[in-house]
Amino acid sequence: MTDTLQALSDARLVPVVVLDDAHDADPLAAALVAGGLPVAEVTFRTAAAEDSIRAIAARGDVLVGAGTVLTPDQVDRAVAAGAAYVVSPGLSRAVVERCREHGVLALPGAVTATEIQAAVELGLSTVKFFPAGTSGGAPAIAALAAPFREVTFVPTGGVGPTNLTDYLDIPAVVAVGGSWMVPRDRIADGDFAGITELTTQAVALAART
Repeated sequence: MTDTLQALSDARLVPVVVLDDAHDADPLAAALVAGGLPVAEVTFRTAAAEDSIRAIAARGDVLVGAGTVLTPDQVDRAVAAGAAYVVSPGLSRAVVERCREHGVLALPGAVTATEIQAAVELGLSTVKFFPAGTSGGAPAIAALAAPFREVTFVPTGGVGPTNLTDYLDIPAVVAVGGSWMVPRDRIADGDFAGITELTTQAVALAART
């Protein structure tokens, strides 16, 4: 789990991917690798999620996780498909504990002091700050990082090229999640060259901080 978190921290960006067709998984992964970002969070919002995670994991060159995981059963399915980490929109003890049983990193959503403290009580040191844009953004994370000095954050939701550096400039932010480099319509259109270009731009922008 520590290695996974370190890999996410090294990448600094976590593309949040929605795949409607598992056949798009491999070319999407190839586009991310070509753009210099071998990381993907595949959301469990579609029927293609499990097969997509399985296809990306089989490549061996992308750190793939499952997003929008709400139940222990989804944790089981995601890990069986090859997910190395599990991301949830909120904090669920059952999901966190199932992730621990599987030995995979859990990144639950937490945006208030109470939620963060609850995550700490579950033994977590990193949380997903979601939805970041409507929960106070970078200033809120900076404020929460003061009392929770051992906690790090992965802000997601409302993050894009215009405010990316606001988040990455905060020492407590280990990585930022976003979908602007993997637009759902471009995936559907098969525009993987465009996704590589957007990814390359995102990586270059993150490298400036």
